[in-house]
Amino acid sequence: MRLLIVGTLVCGVAAGACNRAEAPALANNSPAPAASAESGGVPIATAGRAEAVRPAAVREVTIPAGTSLPIVLDTPVGSDTSRVEEAVHAHLSKAIVVQGQTVLAEGSGVSGVVTDATRSGKVKGLAHLAVRFNTLTPRGDDERYTIQTTAVGRTAAATKKRDAMEIGIPAAGGAVIGGLLGGKKGAVIGGAAAGGAGTAVVLNQRGKEVHLPKGAALTLRLVQPLTVRVRG
Repeated sequence: MRLLIVGTLVCGVAAGACNRAEAPALANNSPAPAASAESGGVPIATAGRAEAVRPAAVREVTIPAGTSLPIVLDTPVGSDTSRVEEAVHAHLSKAIVVQGQTVLAEGSGVSGVVTDATRSGKVKGLAHLAVRFNTLTPRGDDERYTIQTTAVGRTAAATKKRDAMEIGIPAAGGAVIGGLLGGKKGAVIGGAAAGGAGTAVVLNQRGKEVHLPKGAALTLRLVQPLTVRVRG
């Protein structure tokens, strides 16, 4: 009986020792809590969804009618070199600002067509050139806007004074020569003949033409308001 009691006690002590040995092992196998930055530990990176980048805000701004658009020609045009409906390109030489905000940057493109290209006539009729711009493309943007602007027109200066000199000078010269050769009657005949020659020269000459070279500075004016989309 005594041996049975002693054996039971020995088994109980051994079981307790085994339980105490397993407890630390279980503690070591349990997941460790993530250390917080506030407690001085090293934060653990976690996988998650990245925050979406918000696009820049876009709002509409209206450029009022009557606004001046200073431009510089990229395409040369002329009354004797251009054709009606021929494409013409230019760009803004200054930024357009509305209420303190830049709505069209310097360098924004404008495009249009030749609406009139009339050469100077041999007898009468002055040369005339006209261009109208109808499309605007903001710099750095693929969007195109239809615009309504005043036409740019140029008319050649009259040459009546030059024509009168070309007719009169030969006539005077002929009268002098005729007077030397045949007196008063010869002067009249010589003057008439030389005057006819001077008139023939004028009839074979055209007047001045109109040219606007590349780099020419012009000013357009909006006929209708223009609404554009501005970022930021």
